[in-house]
Amino acid sequence: MSQYKIHDEYSLAEAADMLGEKAMELGLIPSFVVRHFPDNRQYYIPNEKESEALTPEEAYMKLKKLVETAEQQA
Repeated sequence: MSQYKIHDEYSLAEAADMLGEKAMELGLIPSFVVRHFPDNRQYYIPNEKESEALTPEEAYMKLKKLVETAEQQA
């Protein structure tokens, strides 16, 4: 897995977005939603009706674990 360059909140959120897209491509999650606000983002995995809003940090850690586990099993 390539290393994401995280040096601030914005780059962390961008890395979480990329991991979400990769998790969808690998079929690990059916979808994810990112709500953009002026000062932050909220992530919903797999969808808004079945999950709580995650912070960029929480989403990054959850998606990173999913993707790394899938890549190790492949």
